Amino acid sequence: MATAIRAGVIYALIVFLIGFIFGTVRVLLLAPHIGETLAVSLEAPVMLIASWFVSRWCLDWLDVPRTVEARSLMGAVAFAVLMLAALVFGRSGAEFAGSYASCPERSVSLPK
Repeated sequence: MATAIRAGVIYALIVFLIGFIFGTVRVLLLAPHIGETLAVSLEAPVMLIASWFVSRWCLDWLDVPRTVEARSLMGAVAFAVLMLAALVFGRSGAEFAGSYASCPERSVSLPK
């Protein structure tokens, strides 16, 4: 189980770093030109794909056992580390989750 915990921590830290880099590009380069909603919509699939590949790499590199318990523990640890990172940067778990419930701007203006 120590391997699964280590894999979860490494997975979370790598995904956090990738998200930090993509988020910086999104905020500084994309959002001012195409809007926040479209920029996030473009970033999300890239983050999901990156997360998938990082997860597979951690599973293979650290040889996490192929059991539901070990892999669930890895995911739970990764989630906990990411939530702790959000707290460190001043956002509660509720604020983080709530940020996905609304759009920051209208991406299409309707004619009057």
